[in-house]
Formats: sequence, C-alpha cells, structure tokens
Amino acid sequence: MKQIAFILLVFNLWFFPEVCAQKRPNILLIMADDMGYSDMGSFGGEIATPNLDMLAEGGIKFTQFYNAARCCPTRASLLTGMYPHQAGIGGMTNDRGVPAYRGDLNKQCVTIAETLKESGYRTFMSGKWHVTKHVDIWRTWLTEDQKIRTSKDNWPLQRGFEEFFGTIHGAGSYYNPATLTKNNMPVDAGEGFYYTDAISEHASEFIRKFGKGDPDEKPFFGYIAYTAPHWPLHALTEDIEKYKGKYDRGWDKIREERMARMEAMGLIHPEWKLSVRDPDNLSWEETGDKEWWAACMEVYAAMVDRMDQGIGSIIQALEETGQLDNTLIFFLQDNGACHEVLTDNWPRSLHFPAFQRDGSPLLRGNDVTVMPGPESTYMSYSSEWANASNTPFRLYKHYIHEGGISTPLIAYWPEGIQQASRNSGQLGHITDIMPTIVEVSGASYPEEYKGERIKPMEGQSLVPVFRNQTFDHHAIGWEHEGNRGFRDGKWKLVATNRPEAEWELYDIEADRTEQQDLATVRPQITAAMIRKYSEWANRVGVVDWGNR
Repeated sequence: MKQIAFILLVFNLWFFPEVCAQKRPNILLIMADDMGYSDMGSFGGEIATPNLDMLAEGGIKFTQFYNAARCCPTRASLLTGMYPHQAGIGGMTNDRGVPAYRGDLNKQCVTIAETLKESGYRTFMSGKWHVTKHVDIWRTWLTEDQKIRTSKDNWPLQRGFEEFFGTIHGAGSYYNPATLTKNNMPVDAGEGFYYTDAISEHASEFIRKFGKGDPDEKPFFGYIAYTAPHWPLHALTEDIEKYKGKYDRGWDKIREERMARMEAMGLIHPEWKLSVRDPDNLSWEETGDKEWWAACMEVYAAMVDRMDQGIGSIIQALEETGQLDNTLIFFLQDNGACHEVLTDNWPRSLHFPAFQRDGSPLLRGNDVTVMPGPESTYMSYSSEWANASNTPFRLYKHYIHEGGISTPLIAYWPEGIQQASRNSGQLGHITDIMPTIVEVSGASYPEEYKGERIKPMEGQSLVPVFRNQTFDHHAIGWEHEGNRGFRDGKWKLVATNRPEAEWELYDIEADRTEQQDLATVRPQITAAMIRKYSEWANRVGVVDWGNR
C-alpha cells in the first residue's frame, strides 16, 4: 500500500504541479457532541463562540450538510466514509447479532487515520471514541473473567492513531469520565479535572509535538472529538456566570431571535417557516420553575463556550508552530440537539454513574429544586431547549427529520480554499469527509488492508466546493433505530419509528423546515422514493426491527 501511495504522489506531482506545489496540508477534524444547528454565533446563536466564528468567517459555511442522527453511527461514517451499517455500527455499541449492527467497527473498513498513516501522516486523537463495544474492563459489576475478554482491537491505537487521549465509551461526567484512557492504558482523571479542557490541552500538546518540524516533514492528522455539550449539564462557575439572565426570556423568544439572525445571515431562505414549537412542550409563559429552566440553558451555553475557548487554544498552537495557514480544519456535530430527559430511573451504566468522584451520592435526574452545573448533579436540558438549539428545524437527535441530521459544517484552510468567507448550500453528507481528506492529502484508499477486502467509500469529495464550484450529490439514505429517510435531489422521504408513523415527503428546496407533508399530494414521487429507500436499505444491511 505504501508503494501505491508513493506512485500516486509522483503522479500528482507530474500531472498536477499547481496542486502539489504546496506541502500536503495538516488536517484537523473537530466534532461537537449533541449540539444544535443554530447554537454557535456564526449560525445564528447567542452563545459566544468567537473562535469557531473566526473559522467560519475565514472559510466556508456549509448550510446543507447531514450527519447520521446519533453519536456512534455518525462517528463510524465520519471515520470510514461509509454508511454506519456498512462499518458495523448501524445502531449503538451494543451487539445485535447481525453484521450491520455489531456495535464495533468491522475489518472491512479503514479509518481516516489508517489511510493517512500509510501515506506518511502522523496521527493523533483527543476525545470521545465510541465506536467499539469493548469497554468491559471498566464495568465494575462484571467478574474478572468477564473483564479479561475485553479486546482493544478497535481502540484508537489499533485503528491508525499513533497517540490517543480520551474516553473509549460515550457520555459521562465531565469531572470524572468513565473509560478515560491514555494510548492503551486506563488513567484516572484526578483533582481539578474538566474533560473539555483536557481534550483541548492534549490536542494542543499533540500539535506542538508534531508541528515542531518532523525531519521527514510529515504532515499530521488530528481527530478532536469533544463530549460538549452532551449531557450531563456540567460547566465551570466562571463560564456559567457569563450567561446569567440571558435565557430568562425563554425558549420561544430565543427561537424567534435566532430565526431572524439566520435569515439575515443568509443561512436559511426567507420563505422557510419556523417550525412550530414541539407540541409536547409548554410555552415559556405557561412554564413553571423558570429559574431552573433558564439555568439549564445557561449551563449548556457555558459548555459550548468552554469548548470554543479550547478550540481557540488549538488555533493558537497551530499559529505558534507556523502550521495554521496550511491546515485544513473541519468543524461539525454528530447529531442535532438532544431531547432526552434524565431521571433517577435510568439504570446504572458507564455513562450514568451512581456516585461522584469522591464516592458521595450523585443527584441523578432533573430535579427543579437543585441548580445544574456542579459534579453533584446529573441533568439534561430536555426537549424544551433542544427545540431552540435546533432552530428552525423539527425534532432532535435519534430522528431523521432535519433537527436530528442537520449539522453546520465549517471548512477552514487559508492555503487551500478559494474565495473564502462564504456560505455554501452544497448538499453534503458525513460520508463525504473521508473522500475529501483522501483527495487533499494525496493518500490512496486501499482495496485491501491487513488481509481484508475493503469496501469502497460511499461519499463524494467536497474539494470542488473549496474551488467555489458545486457538484451533483448522489442520493443519501438514513436509518437509526427504525427512524428512516432518503434524500434524492430536492425530495426527502422520512418517517419516525413510531408504530403508527406513515412516510412523509417534503420538497426541501421550498420547505426545509418540513411543514408541508406532500406524501399524499405527490403519491407517485412518494412511491418512487420508498422503492429507492428500500433498495438502499437492502444494499447497506438495514434490518427492520419490527417497525413499520
């Protein structure tokens, strides 16, 4: 494979000297967790995100980019350029006994890190992994024999990363996260630990280490995966103080204000209507315990703010090492905002512990008599504020409606993006990140890797957009926990996993907020889209788990 990569590099130098005259870029892939479409300032939000806004204003803001609706599937697609089912993670990291739902990255895919490492890149990761089921060594309720069976085959170092700091599992306390790992060894958080800061600090350290100047002038690839602002609502006091009183006017007003800013920024079309408030939620005027509800959004905003501060330190590390101008930086989110309500009935697990770091009890669930934020609490901001975070769209994480799958995508690369500081309505999907990185890096995507036949990538390169061009994107499919959808051109077919749910059809060009269901108005198009979805689902391995 190394010989193939070398031949490809020589080919590019000979036939495309204008592209290869510059050094191969460093590449940073930064992902937020459970963040809404309109949360950051450059996409209409009131949260202070000056560093992300700088990247957005100096690069391209993709306004019509899609993820895979949930953390594990999105991360599998992001890392491999395949649909999550093809990579073995059609659901979460639980094994459902069929190839598309094993809860573990399979060997018929390669990660970005594996591919770039073969072509001469240094590779590191800081943050949340969450694409393997093998975390039993941390499950204190298992026997030692059961823990021994844990495999590290799909931990980051075994999937192409030279160095890793972060969590193998998904969510958890920001003060004492479960499954915290340095390379292949579990580590303790220690006193004064805050996970968002630790992710930023380790990423900055890796950049300074790799960016000092490799004797072989190797570029680097870094994957920085924050857990912010995923529940629990854990934030530092100094950050929470910045937002005191900011959300006292409630979610209805916040949604209206964000919508107005998004229209003014050209992020959404004026003819698109703000989706109606979730019918299960009360208006702000009808809601009790307003102080507690406002505090939830204050803490959430503080978590986003702290992540942005950390991204600022990463940018500073690039500047200090002279690497910023030739570093391609992507920022995106794994799914839409999260509507989940935490209660003390949730079972004990790695992501929902029973105790604090010092062994004292943890307040598990949303208790309106206690303010969120400190380690002693474990709360969520629920659908009321998630609805605002996803302005102007419907529904949330898990779902295939726009509120579940729409992510702002920022691409920043001073030396590689032409006519920066612009919005792009180019349709894109999470599977497009891998082929884009393969193209800009000059790497070679393998047909075989470590004796395994590798499936081809599903995505399309975004490089034409870097050149201020557009391209026709092929159709895109989704399925997660029975929520399902299909996008082909302007048409989108979508349904929830509820037993009574029927297919819905939307003209996304005219109605991206999904207010006018055309399924019965355009029955022929609906029938054709259902056939296309079924063909896609059969091809990638979707299983009907009893949903309609």
